Amino acid sequence: MTSAFAAVPAPVKISYNVTFPEAQAHYADIEMTLTGLAQPSLEVKMPVWAPGSYLVREFAKNIESLSANTKGKALLATKINKNTWKINTTGISSVTVKYKVYAFELSVRTSFIDASHAFLSTTGIFLYPKGMVSSPSTVHIKPYKDWNKVSTSLEPVNGDIFTRTAPNYDILYDSPIEIGTQDVFDFDVDGTHYEVAMYGGGNYDKERLKVDMAKVIRAEVAVFGENPNKHYTFIVHNKQRNGGGLEHLSSTVLGASRDQYTSPGGYRGFLSLVAHEHFHLWNVKRLRPIALGPFDYDNENYTTNLWIAEGFTAYYQNLILRHADISTPQDYLNDMTGDVNTVENQPGTRVQPLAESSFDAWIKGYRPNENSYNTGISYYDKGAVVGMLLDLEIINDSNGKYSLDNVMKYMYDTYYKGKKRGYTDAEFKAGFEKFAGKKLDDFYAKYINGLDAIDYNKYLNYAGYKLVDNLADTQEPSLGVFTNSRKIITTVLRGGAGWVDGLNVNDEITAVDDTPVTDMGAILKGKKVGDKVNVTVTRDGQRMVIPVTLQRNNAYKYSITEIENASPKQLAVRKKWLKL
Repeated sequence: MTSAFAAVPAPVKISYNVTFPEAQAHYADIEMTLTGLAQPSLEVKMPVWAPGSYLVREFAKNIESLSANTKGKALLATKINKNTWKINTTGISSVTVKYKVYAFELSVRTSFIDASHAFLSTTGIFLYPKGMVSSPSTVHIKPYKDWNKVSTSLEPVNGDIFTRTAPNYDILYDSPIEIGTQDVFDFDVDGTHYEVAMYGGGNYDKERLKVDMAKVIRAEVAVFGENPNKHYTFIVHNKQRNGGGLEHLSSTVLGASRDQYTSPGGYRGFLSLVAHEHFHLWNVKRLRPIALGPFDYDNENYTTNLWIAEGFTAYYQNLILRHADISTPQDYLNDMTGDVNTVENQPGTRVQPLAESSFDAWIKGYRPNENSYNTGISYYDKGAVVGMLLDLEIINDSNGKYSLDNVMKYMYDTYYKGKKRGYTDAEFKAGFEKFAGKKLDDFYAKYINGLDAIDYNKYLNYAGYKLVDNLADTQEPSLGVFTNSRKIITTVLRGGAGWVDGLNVNDEITAVDDTPVTDMGAILKGKKVGDKVNVTVTRDGQRMVIPVTLQRNNAYKYSITEIENASPKQLAVRKKWLKL
Protein backbone atom coordinates (compact mmCIF):
# COMPACT_ATOMS: atom_id res chain seq x y z
CA MET A 1 0.00 0.00 0.00
CA THR A 2 1.35 3.43 -0.98
CA SER A 3 1.31 6.24 1.53
CA ALA A 4 -0.92 9.16 0.62
CA PHE A 5 1.90 11.46 1.63
CA ALA A 6 4.99 11.50 -0.57
CA ALA A 7 8.27 11.72 1.28
CA VAL A 8 9.62 15.26 1.34
CA PRO A 9 13.36 15.33 0.69
CA ALA A 10 15.43 16.92 3.44
CA PRO A 11 16.69 20.38 2.53
CA VAL A 12 20.25 20.76 1.35
CA LYS A 13 22.47 22.29 4.02
CA ILE A 14 24.88 24.94 2.80
CA SER A 15 27.79 26.40 4.72
CA TYR A 16 30.88 28.47 3.98
CA ASN A 17 34.24 28.66 5.69
CA VAL A 18 36.08 31.91 5.01
CA THR A 19 39.78 32.17 5.86
CA PHE A 20 42.51 34.67 5.05
CA PRO A 21 45.88 32.87 4.90
CA GLU A 22 47.11 35.50 2.42
CA ALA A 23 45.23 38.60 3.51
CA GLN A 24 48.31 40.73 2.88
CA ALA A 25 48.11 39.66 -0.79
CA HIS A 26 44.36 40.43 -0.95
CA TYR A 27 42.96 36.90 -0.98
CA ALA A 28 40.15 35.08 0.78
CA ASP A 29 39.96 31.30 0.71
CA ILE A 30 36.40 29.97 0.56
CA GLU A 31 35.12 26.46 1.25
CA MET A 32 31.48 25.92 0.30
CA THR A 33 30.01 22.69 1.65
CA LEU A 34 26.66 21.26 0.56
CA THR A 35 25.17 18.22 2.31
CA GLY A 36 21.93 16.37 1.65
CA LEU A 37 22.27 16.43 -2.13
CA ALA A 38 20.08 14.05 -4.13
CA GLN A 39 20.60 15.11 -7.73
CA PRO A 40 22.74 13.94 -10.66
CA SER A 41 24.57 17.23 -11.09
CA LEU A 42 25.21 20.48 -9.29
CA GLU A 43 25.84 23.91 -10.78
CA VAL A 44 27.40 26.63 -8.66
CA LYS A 45 27.26 30.23 -9.84
CA MET A 46 28.72 33.64 -9.04
CA PRO A 47 26.46 36.71 -9.45
CA VAL A 48 27.52 39.06 -12.22
CA TRP A 49 26.26 42.24 -10.53
CA ALA A 50 25.50 43.72 -7.11
CA PRO A 51 21.92 44.94 -6.54
CA GLY A 52 21.87 48.71 -6.16
CA SER A 53 24.76 49.15 -8.60
CA TYR A 54 23.38 48.69 -12.08
CA LEU A 55 26.34 47.33 -14.02
CA VAL A 56 27.42 43.80 -14.91
CA ARG A 57 30.75 43.60 -13.09
CA GLU A 58 31.64 39.97 -13.81
CA PHE A 59 32.63 39.04 -10.26
CA ALA A 60 33.66 35.56 -11.40
CA LYS A 61 36.78 37.15 -12.90
CA ASN A 62 38.25 37.26 -9.38
CA ILE A 63 37.88 33.52 -8.71
CA GLU A 64 40.99 31.31 -8.80
CA SER A 65 41.80 27.66 -8.25
CA LEU A 66 38.27 26.31 -8.02
CA SER A 67 38.07 22.62 -7.17
CA ALA A 68 35.49 20.19 -5.81
CA ASN A 69 35.67 17.07 -3.69
CA THR A 70 33.49 14.66 -1.76
CA LYS A 71 34.94 13.40 1.51
CA GLY A 72 38.40 14.25 0.23
CA LYS A 73 37.96 12.55 -3.16
CA ALA A 74 38.43 14.95 -6.07
CA LEU A 75 35.49 15.66 -8.37
CA LEU A 76 35.58 17.24 -11.82
CA ALA A 77 34.29 20.82 -11.74
CA THR A 78 33.79 22.05 -15.31
CA LYS A 79 33.31 25.71 -16.09
CA ILE A 80 30.38 25.86 -18.52
CA ASN A 81 29.98 29.62 -18.90
CA LYS A 82 31.46 32.83 -17.53
CA ASN A 83 30.07 32.42 -14.02
CA THR A 84 28.97 28.76 -13.69
CA TRP A 85 30.76 25.51 -12.77
CA LYS A 86 29.10 22.10 -13.15
CA ILE A 87 29.87 19.12 -10.93
CA ASN A 88 28.70 15.52 -11.45
CA THR A 89 26.98 14.52 -8.19
CA THR A 90 25.42 11.19 -9.20
CA GLY A 91 25.33 9.04 -6.08
CA ILE A 92 26.93 11.78 -4.01
CA SER A 93 25.23 13.48 -1.07
CA SER A 94 27.98 15.88 0.03
CA VAL A 95 30.26 18.22 -1.94
CA THR A 96 32.87 20.75 -0.89
CA VAL A 97 33.83 23.45 -3.38
CA LYS A 98 37.07 25.31 -2.70
CA TYR A 99 38.17 28.52 -4.39
CA LYS A 100 40.16 31.69 -3.83
CA VAL A 101 38.88 35.23 -4.37
CA TYR A 102 41.17 38.14 -5.17
CA ALA A 103 39.84 41.36 -3.59
CA PHE A 104 41.64 44.66 -4.10
CA GLU A 105 39.01 47.25 -4.99
CA LEU A 106 37.81 49.18 -1.96
CA SER A 107 34.47 50.59 -3.04
CA VAL A 108 30.97 50.31 -1.66
CA ARG A 109 30.13 47.59 -4.21
CA THR A 110 33.33 45.53 -4.47
CA SER A 111 35.46 43.56 -2.02
CA PHE A 112 38.80 44.53 -0.52
CA ILE A 113 41.19 42.56 1.64
CA ASP A 114 44.56 43.51 3.11
CA ALA A 115 46.38 42.96 6.38
CA SER A 116 44.31 45.65 8.12
CA HIS A 117 40.79 44.41 7.33
CA ALA A 118 38.48 42.55 4.97
CA PHE A 119 35.42 44.05 3.38
CA LEU A 120 33.33 41.32 1.78
CA SER A 121 30.79 42.57 -0.73
CA THR A 122 28.99 39.25 -0.66
CA THR A 123 27.78 39.12 -4.28
CA GLY A 124 31.41 38.89 -5.33
CA ILE A 125 32.46 36.39 -2.67
CA PHE A 126 29.94 33.58 -2.32
CA LEU A 127 28.95 31.14 -5.04
CA TYR A 128 25.36 29.92 -4.93
CA PRO A 129 23.88 26.59 -6.08
CA LYS A 130 21.60 26.96 -9.10
CA GLY A 131 17.95 26.54 -8.17
CA MET A 132 18.58 27.08 -4.44
CA VAL A 133 18.42 30.87 -4.11
CA SER A 134 15.75 30.45 -1.42
CA SER A 135 17.96 28.14 0.67
CA PRO A 136 19.51 29.21 3.98
CA SER A 137 23.24 29.20 4.53
CA THR A 138 25.80 29.67 7.29
CA VAL A 139 29.06 31.59 7.05
CA HIS A 140 31.97 30.71 9.37
CA ILE A 141 34.77 33.29 9.45
CA LYS A 142 38.29 32.58 10.67
CA PRO A 143 39.78 36.03 11.28
CA TYR A 144 43.26 37.02 10.22
CA LYS A 145 45.79 37.65 13.02
CA ASP A 146 44.44 40.34 15.37
CA TRP A 147 41.08 40.88 13.68
CA ASN A 148 38.48 40.76 16.43
CA LYS A 149 35.29 42.33 15.09
CA VAL A 150 32.62 41.52 12.52
CA SER A 151 30.13 44.16 11.39
CA THR A 152 27.20 42.93 9.30
CA SER A 153 23.42 42.71 9.43
CA LEU A 154 23.58 38.89 9.24
CA GLU A 155 22.46 37.25 12.47
CA PRO A 156 25.09 35.50 14.64
CA VAL A 157 24.69 31.81 15.46
CA ASN A 158 24.54 31.04 19.20
CA GLY A 159 26.14 34.39 19.97
CA ASP A 160 29.27 33.62 17.93
CA ILE A 161 30.16 36.82 16.06
CA PHE A 162 32.33 34.86 13.62
CA THR A 163 29.46 32.59 12.57
CA ARG A 164 26.55 34.19 10.72
CA THR A 165 23.43 32.87 9.08
CA ALA A 166 21.28 33.98 6.17
CA PRO A 167 17.74 32.70 5.52
CA ASN A 168 18.25 32.85 1.73
CA TYR A 169 20.67 34.16 -0.88
CA ASP A 170 18.82 37.42 -1.43
CA ILE A 171 19.60 38.22 2.22
CA LEU A 172 23.16 36.90 2.04
CA TYR A 173 23.84 39.02 -1.05
CA ASP A 174 22.24 42.01 0.64
CA SER A 175 24.47 41.83 3.72
CA PRO A 176 28.07 43.03 3.30
CA ILE A 177 30.56 41.99 5.96
CA GLU A 178 33.34 44.08 7.51
CA ILE A 179 36.00 42.11 9.44
CA GLY A 180 38.93 43.61 11.30
CA THR A 181 39.59 46.01 14.18
CA GLN A 182 37.16 48.71 13.11
CA ASP A 183 35.99 51.36 15.57
CA VAL A 184 32.40 50.45 16.46
CA PHE A 185 29.81 52.55 18.26
CA ASP A 186 26.08 52.06 18.61
CA PHE A 187 22.87 53.77 19.62
CA ASP A 188 19.13 53.09 19.70
CA VAL A 189 16.38 54.99 17.93
CA ASP A 190 12.87 54.24 19.16
CA GLY A 191 13.36 50.48 19.41
CA THR A 192 15.81 49.97 16.54
CA HIS A 193 19.46 49.28 17.35
CA TYR A 194 22.08 50.95 15.16
CA GLU A 195 25.73 49.94 14.84
CA VAL A 196 28.29 52.17 13.12
CA ALA A 197 31.57 50.54 12.07
CA MET A 198 34.30 53.02 11.19
CA TYR A 199 37.30 51.74 9.23
CA GLY A 200 40.30 53.94 8.41
CA GLY A 201 40.20 56.45 11.24
CA GLY A 202 39.01 60.02 10.98
CA ASN A 203 38.26 63.19 12.91
CA TYR A 204 34.68 62.20 13.68
CA ASP A 205 32.96 62.88 17.01
CA LYS A 206 31.04 59.74 17.93
CA GLU A 207 28.71 61.42 20.40
CA ARG A 208 27.78 64.15 17.92
CA LEU A 209 27.18 61.57 15.19
CA LYS A 210 24.92 59.55 17.47
CA VAL A 211 22.71 62.58 18.04
CA ASP A 212 22.55 63.79 14.46
CA MET A 213 22.23 60.38 12.83
CA ALA A 214 19.31 59.69 15.17
CA LYS A 215 17.66 62.93 13.99
CA VAL A 216 18.03 61.84 10.38
CA ILE A 217 16.59 58.41 11.14
CA ARG A 218 13.56 59.80 12.99
CA ALA A 219 12.79 62.23 10.16
CA GLU A 220 12.83 59.36 7.67
CA VAL A 221 10.73 57.05 9.83
CA ALA A 222 8.18 59.90 9.99
CA VAL A 223 7.77 59.67 6.19
CA PHE A 224 6.89 55.97 6.14
CA GLY A 225 5.36 55.56 9.59
CA GLU A 226 7.53 52.67 10.72
CA ASN A 227 11.05 51.32 10.88
CA PRO A 228 10.96 47.73 9.56
CA ASN A 229 14.35 46.86 11.06
CA LYS A 230 15.15 45.80 14.59
CA HIS A 231 18.82 46.41 13.93
CA TYR A 232 20.75 48.22 11.21
CA THR A 233 24.47 48.48 10.42
CA PHE A 234 26.42 51.37 8.91
CA ILE A 235 29.81 50.30 7.51
CA VAL A 236 31.91 53.42 6.86
CA HIS A 237 35.17 53.32 4.92
CA ASN A 238 37.21 56.42 5.74
CA LYS A 239 39.97 57.18 3.25
CA GLN A 240 41.98 60.26 2.32
CA ARG A 241 39.36 60.98 -0.34
CA ASN A 242 36.26 58.87 -0.62
CA GLY A 243 32.53 59.05 -1.23
CA GLY A 244 29.47 57.19 -2.38
CA GLY A 245 27.29 54.59 -0.78
CA LEU A 246 25.39 51.39 -1.46
CA GLU A 247 22.10 50.50 0.15
CA HIS A 248 21.08 47.18 1.65
CA LEU A 249 17.97 45.86 3.37
CA SER A 250 19.31 46.25 6.91
CA SER A 251 22.67 47.92 6.39
CA THR A 252 24.63 50.24 4.16
CA VAL A 253 28.22 50.87 3.13
CA LEU A 254 29.41 54.49 3.01
CA GLY A 255 32.57 56.01 1.60
CA ALA A 256 33.85 59.05 3.50
CA SER A 257 36.92 61.28 3.62
CA ARG A 258 38.50 60.80 7.02
CA ASP A 259 39.11 64.50 7.67
CA GLN A 260 35.73 65.81 6.50
CA TYR A 261 33.87 65.62 9.80
CA THR A 262 35.10 68.88 11.36
CA SER A 263 34.19 71.20 8.47
CA PRO A 264 30.52 72.32 8.36
CA GLY A 265 30.16 71.39 4.69
CA GLY A 266 31.95 68.09 5.05
CA TYR A 267 29.94 67.09 8.10
CA ARG A 268 26.64 67.99 6.48
CA GLY A 269 27.75 66.13 3.36
CA PHE A 270 28.33 63.00 5.42
CA LEU A 271 24.92 63.29 7.06
CA SER A 272 23.37 63.80 3.62
CA LEU A 273 24.98 60.51 2.54
CA VAL A 274 23.66 58.84 5.70
CA ALA A 275 20.20 60.18 4.88
CA HIS A 276 20.39 58.98 1.28
CA GLU A 277 21.44 55.41 1.97
CA HIS A 278 19.24 54.97 5.03
CA PHE A 279 16.20 56.25 3.08
CA HIS A 280 16.83 53.39 0.68
CA LEU A 281 15.85 50.82 3.31
CA TRP A 282 12.32 51.81 2.34
CA ASN A 283 12.70 53.28 -1.15
CA VAL A 284 14.11 50.54 -3.44
CA LYS A 285 14.88 47.85 -0.86
CA ARG A 286 11.23 47.39 0.09
CA LEU A 287 9.23 49.85 -2.00
CA ARG A 288 10.76 48.89 -5.33
CA PRO A 289 10.17 48.78 -9.09
CA ILE A 290 8.64 45.44 -9.98
CA ALA A 291 11.68 44.55 -12.11
CA LEU A 292 14.00 44.67 -9.08
CA GLY A 293 13.03 41.44 -7.37
CA PRO A 294 13.18 38.55 -7.42
CA PHE A 295 16.63 39.29 -8.77
CA ASP A 296 18.20 37.64 -11.77
CA TYR A 297 21.83 37.41 -10.68
CA ASP A 298 22.96 36.31 -14.17
CA ASN A 299 21.67 39.24 -16.19
CA GLU A 300 20.70 42.91 -16.19
CA ASN A 301 17.43 43.76 -14.40
CA TYR A 302 15.92 46.64 -16.37
CA THR A 303 13.56 49.30 -15.03
CA THR A 304 12.50 52.78 -16.15
CA ASN A 305 11.96 53.82 -12.53
CA LEU A 306 15.41 54.51 -11.13
CA TRP A 307 14.44 58.20 -11.22
CA ILE A 308 12.09 57.29 -8.35
CA ALA A 309 14.26 54.68 -6.64
CA GLU A 310 17.45 56.78 -6.75
CA GLY A 311 16.33 60.25 -7.85
CA PHE A 312 13.71 60.65 -5.14
CA THR A 313 16.20 59.33 -2.59
CA ALA A 314 18.62 62.03 -3.77
CA TYR A 315 15.81 64.57 -3.33
CA TYR A 316 15.02 63.39 0.17
CA GLN A 317 18.64 63.22 1.34
CA ASN A 318 18.74 67.02 1.60
CA LEU A 319 15.07 67.55 2.44
CA ILE A 320 15.45 65.20 5.42
CA LEU A 321 18.33 67.30 6.80
CA ARG A 322 16.04 70.34 6.60
CA HIS A 323 13.14 68.51 8.23
CA ALA A 324 15.48 67.25 10.96
CA ASP A 325 16.65 70.84 11.55
CA ILE A 326 20.23 69.93 10.71
CA SER A 327 20.37 72.29 7.74
CA THR A 328 18.81 75.72 7.34
CA PRO A 329 16.15 76.58 4.74
CA GLN A 330 18.84 78.42 2.77
CA ASP A 331 21.15 75.40 2.95
CA TYR A 332 18.39 73.32 1.45
CA LEU A 333 17.59 75.83 -1.31
CA ASN A 334 21.30 75.92 -2.14
CA ASP A 335 21.33 72.12 -2.39
CA MET A 336 18.38 72.16 -4.78
CA THR A 337 19.95 74.97 -6.79
CA GLY A 338 23.00 72.75 -7.18
CA ASP A 339 20.85 69.98 -8.63
CA VAL A 340 19.12 72.41 -11.01
CA ASN A 341 22.46 73.81 -12.20
CA THR A 342 23.82 70.31 -12.75
CA VAL A 343 20.83 69.30 -14.85
CA GLU A 344 20.51 72.49 -16.88
CA ASN A 345 24.22 72.83 -17.67
CA GLN A 346 24.44 69.32 -19.08
CA PRO A 347 23.61 69.19 -22.82
CA GLY A 348 22.51 65.57 -22.43
CA THR A 349 19.40 66.69 -20.57
CA ARG A 350 18.05 67.77 -23.96
CA VAL A 351 18.92 64.41 -25.54
CA GLN A 352 18.01 61.62 -23.10
CA PRO A 353 14.58 61.40 -21.39
CA LEU A 354 14.57 60.63 -17.67
CA ALA A 355 12.86 57.24 -18.03
CA GLU A 356 15.41 56.24 -20.66
CA SER A 357 18.25 57.31 -18.37
CA SER A 358 16.90 54.82 -15.82
CA PHE A 359 16.55 52.01 -18.33
CA ASP A 360 20.00 52.57 -19.83
CA ALA A 361 21.84 52.69 -16.51
CA TRP A 362 23.32 49.28 -17.35
CA ILE A 363 24.99 50.41 -20.57
CA LYS A 364 25.42 54.15 -20.10
CA GLY A 365 25.03 55.36 -16.51
CA TYR A 366 27.85 53.26 -15.10
CA ARG A 367 29.95 53.33 -18.27
CA PRO A 368 30.44 57.04 -19.01
CA ASN A 369 32.75 58.13 -21.78
CA GLU A 370 34.08 61.46 -23.02
CA ASN A 371 30.77 62.25 -24.76
CA SER A 372 28.36 61.19 -22.01
CA TYR A 373 27.95 64.77 -20.84
CA ASN A 374 26.41 65.55 -24.24
CA THR A 375 24.25 62.47 -24.60
CA GLY A 376 22.77 61.63 -21.22
CA ILE A 377 21.47 62.85 -17.90
CA SER A 378 21.73 61.35 -14.42
CA TYR A 379 18.53 59.89 -13.00
CA TYR A 380 19.92 60.96 -9.62
CA ASP A 381 20.14 64.67 -10.46
CA LYS A 382 17.11 65.04 -12.69
CA GLY A 383 15.15 62.61 -10.52
CA ALA A 384 15.83 64.85 -7.52
CA VAL A 385 14.63 67.90 -9.46
CA VAL A 386 11.47 66.09 -10.57
CA GLY A 387 10.90 65.03 -6.96
CA MET A 388 10.94 68.70 -5.98
CA LEU A 389 8.46 69.60 -8.74
CA LEU A 390 6.03 66.85 -7.75
CA ASP A 391 6.33 67.66 -4.05
CA LEU A 392 5.45 71.31 -4.70
CA GLU A 393 2.63 70.32 -7.09
CA ILE A 394 1.03 68.03 -4.51
CA ILE A 395 1.38 70.50 -1.64
CA ASN A 396 -0.12 73.28 -3.73
CA ASP A 397 -2.94 71.27 -5.28
CA SER A 398 -3.99 69.80 -1.93
CA ASN A 399 -3.83 73.19 -0.19
CA GLY A 400 -1.12 71.89 2.12
CA LYS A 401 -2.97 68.72 3.14
CA TYR A 402 -0.58 66.36 1.36
CA SER A 403 3.02 66.22 0.15
CA LEU A 404 5.30 63.72 -1.57
CA ASP A 405 5.63 62.07 1.86
CA ASN A 406 2.03 60.88 1.58
CA VAL A 407 2.71 59.32 -1.81
CA MET A 408 5.76 57.46 -0.52
CA LYS A 409 3.91 56.10 2.51
CA TYR A 410 0.87 55.12 0.45
CA MET A 411 2.99 53.25 -2.09
CA TYR A 412 5.00 51.53 0.68
CA ASP A 413 1.84 50.43 2.50
CA THR A 414 0.03 49.38 -0.67
CA TYR A 415 2.71 47.52 -2.61
CA TYR A 416 5.38 46.40 -0.16
CA LYS A 417 3.16 45.66 2.84
CA GLY A 418 -0.15 44.99 1.15
CA LYS A 419 0.45 43.38 -2.24
CA LYS A 420 3.95 42.19 -1.26
CA ARG A 421 5.38 43.02 -4.67
CA GLY A 422 7.00 45.82 -6.59
CA TYR A 423 5.18 48.60 -8.41
CA THR A 424 4.78 49.33 -12.10
CA ASP A 425 5.24 52.66 -13.86
CA ALA A 426 1.51 53.16 -14.11
CA GLU A 427 0.94 52.31 -10.44
CA PHE A 428 3.37 54.93 -9.16
CA LYS A 429 1.91 57.50 -11.54
CA ALA A 430 -1.54 56.70 -10.10
CA GLY A 431 -0.08 57.23 -6.62
CA PHE A 432 1.06 60.73 -7.54
CA GLU A 433 -2.32 61.50 -9.07
CA LYS A 434 -4.19 60.28 -6.00
CA PHE A 435 -2.61 62.99 -3.86
CA ALA A 436 -2.31 65.69 -6.52
CA GLY A 437 -6.00 65.25 -7.23
CA LYS A 438 -5.52 65.34 -11.00
CA LYS A 439 -4.04 63.51 -13.96
CA LEU A 440 -0.32 63.97 -14.59
CA ASP A 441 -0.23 62.78 -18.21
CA ASP A 442 1.16 66.11 -19.39
CA PHE A 443 3.84 66.15 -16.66
CA TYR A 444 4.97 62.64 -17.60
CA ALA A 445 4.95 63.44 -21.31
CA LYS A 446 7.14 66.51 -20.77
CA TYR A 447 9.51 65.62 -17.97
CA ILE A 448 9.64 61.83 -17.58
CA ASN A 449 9.29 60.50 -21.10
CA GLY A 450 10.00 63.72 -23.00
CA LEU A 451 12.61 66.42 -23.37
CA ASP A 452 10.68 69.61 -22.65
CA ALA A 453 12.54 72.41 -20.85
CA ILE A 454 11.42 72.39 -17.21
CA ASP A 455 9.23 75.31 -16.18
CA TYR A 456 10.86 75.74 -12.78
CA ASN A 457 9.13 78.96 -11.90
CA LYS A 458 5.68 77.42 -12.27
CA TYR A 459 6.49 75.09 -9.37
CA LEU A 460 8.74 77.32 -7.27
CA ASN A 461 6.12 80.08 -7.42
CA TYR A 462 3.77 77.77 -5.51
CA ALA A 463 6.08 78.36 -2.51
CA GLY A 464 6.79 82.03 -3.23
CA TYR A 465 10.17 81.46 -4.87
CA LYS A 466 11.65 82.03 -8.31
CA LEU A 467 14.66 80.78 -10.22
CA VAL A 468 17.10 83.46 -11.37
CA ASP A 469 19.96 82.97 -13.85
CA ASN A 470 22.81 85.15 -12.62
CA LEU A 471 24.62 84.82 -15.95
CA ALA A 472 21.66 85.73 -18.16
CA ASP A 473 23.03 89.14 -19.17
CA THR A 474 26.68 88.20 -19.60
CA GLN A 475 28.49 88.01 -22.93
CA GLU A 476 31.54 85.99 -21.95
CA PRO A 477 33.21 84.26 -24.93
CA SER A 478 33.88 80.54 -24.73
CA LEU A 479 35.68 77.75 -26.59
CA GLY A 480 32.96 75.37 -25.39
CA VAL A 481 35.35 72.86 -23.84
CA PHE A 482 36.35 71.59 -20.42
CA THR A 483 40.02 70.94 -19.68
CA ASN A 484 42.01 69.37 -16.88
CA SER A 485 44.97 70.87 -15.01
CA ARG A 486 47.31 69.81 -17.84
CA LYS A 487 45.34 71.88 -20.39
CA ILE A 488 44.04 68.70 -22.02
CA ILE A 489 40.46 68.80 -23.27
CA THR A 490 38.23 66.36 -21.38
CA THR A 491 34.83 67.37 -22.81
CA VAL A 492 33.70 69.18 -25.95
CA LEU A 493 30.26 70.69 -25.31
CA ARG A 494 27.57 69.86 -27.85
CA GLY A 495 26.91 72.84 -30.13
CA GLY A 496 29.70 74.95 -28.64
CA ALA A 497 32.55 76.63 -30.50
CA GLY A 498 34.92 73.71 -30.13
CA TRP A 499 32.24 71.25 -31.21
CA VAL A 500 31.46 73.26 -34.38
CA ASP A 501 35.06 73.96 -35.36
CA GLY A 502 36.69 70.65 -34.52
CA LEU A 503 38.48 70.70 -31.16
CA ASN A 504 38.74 67.15 -29.80
CA VAL A 505 38.86 65.44 -26.45
CA ASN A 506 42.52 64.68 -25.59
CA ASP A 507 43.81 67.74 -27.48
CA GLU A 508 46.37 69.62 -25.40
CA ILE A 509 45.85 73.36 -25.81
CA THR A 510 49.25 75.01 -26.05
CA ALA A 511 48.53 78.48 -27.51
CA VAL A 512 45.77 80.87 -28.60
CA ASP A 513 46.70 83.32 -31.38
CA ASP A 514 50.35 82.31 -30.89
CA THR A 515 50.27 83.28 -27.21
CA PRO A 516 51.45 80.31 -25.11
CA VAL A 517 48.85 79.10 -22.63
CA THR A 518 49.92 79.35 -19.00
CA ASP A 519 46.56 80.08 -17.38
CA MET A 520 43.47 78.45 -18.88
CA GLY A 521 41.28 81.00 -17.13
CA ALA A 522 42.87 83.87 -19.05
CA ILE A 523 43.32 82.46 -22.55
CA LEU A 524 40.40 84.48 -23.96
CA LYS A 525 41.18 87.73 -22.16
CA GLY A 526 40.32 90.64 -24.40
CA LYS A 527 38.32 88.47 -26.82
CA LYS A 528 34.64 88.90 -27.73
CA VAL A 529 31.82 86.65 -28.83
CA GLY A 530 32.19 86.21 -32.62
CA ASP A 531 35.96 86.65 -32.68
CA LYS A 532 37.91 84.04 -34.64
CA VAL A 533 40.97 82.74 -32.81
CA ASN A 534 43.68 80.27 -33.80
CA VAL A 535 43.92 77.51 -31.21
CA THR A 536 47.17 75.57 -31.26
CA VAL A 537 46.85 72.04 -29.94
CA THR A 538 48.95 68.92 -29.71
CA ARG A 539 46.95 65.94 -30.99
CA ASP A 540 48.50 62.49 -30.95
CA GLY A 541 51.94 64.07 -30.77
CA GLN A 542 51.37 66.41 -33.69
CA ARG A 543 51.01 70.19 -33.61
CA MET A 544 47.81 71.54 -35.19
CA VAL A 545 46.33 75.03 -35.52
CA ILE A 546 42.52 75.09 -35.51
CA PRO A 547 40.57 78.29 -36.27
CA VAL A 548 37.66 78.63 -33.83
CA THR A 549 34.88 81.24 -33.84
CA LEU A 550 34.08 82.08 -30.23
CA GLN A 551 30.53 81.65 -28.99
CA ARG A 552 28.81 83.06 -25.94
CA ASN A 553 29.35 80.96 -22.84
CA ASN A 554 25.87 79.50 -22.43
CA ALA A 555 26.41 78.14 -18.92
CA TYR A 556 23.70 78.80 -16.33
CA LYS A 557 24.27 79.90 -12.76
CA TYR A 558 20.91 79.70 -11.06
CA SER A 559 19.80 80.73 -7.61
CA ILE A 560 16.44 80.36 -5.89
CA THR A 561 15.18 83.63 -4.41
CA GLU A 562 12.01 84.80 -2.71
CA ILE A 563 9.42 86.66 -4.74
CA GLU A 564 8.07 89.92 -3.38
CA ASN A 565 4.72 90.01 -1.62
CA ALA A 566 4.15 86.25 -1.47
CA SER A 567 0.50 85.37 -0.88
CA PRO A 568 -0.74 83.58 2.24
CA LYS A 569 -1.17 80.38 0.19
CA GLN A 570 2.39 80.61 -1.15
CA LEU A 571 3.70 81.07 2.37
CA ALA A 572 1.64 78.10 3.54
CA VAL A 573 3.11 75.91 0.79
CA ARG A 574 6.60 77.11 1.75
CA LYS A 575 5.96 76.30 5.40
CA LYS A 576 4.75 72.79 4.57
CA TRP A 577 7.62 72.13 2.14
CA LEU A 578 10.48 73.36 4.30
CA LYS A 579 8.99 72.52 7.72
CA LEU A 580 9.34 76.15 8.85
